[in-house]
Amino acid sequence: MNTVLLIKNIYRDAFESLGHFITKNFFKGFAWFSFGMFSVVLYAFIFRVMTGFPFQ
Repeated sequence: MNTVLLIKNIYRDAFESLGHFITKNFFKGFAWFSFGMFSVVLYAFIFRVMTGFPFQ
């Protein structure tokens, strides 16, 4: 019985750590993706302003 409880605790700790790792990396990737998309929008806006696009 003690062995079963030890195995259960090992798996529970492993999956808790895995969840934090995945969550942290997901938000880090999402932050880089958002920064990239904002950069594209900023570039497009500056390009349109510099070429004289009429905003009507």
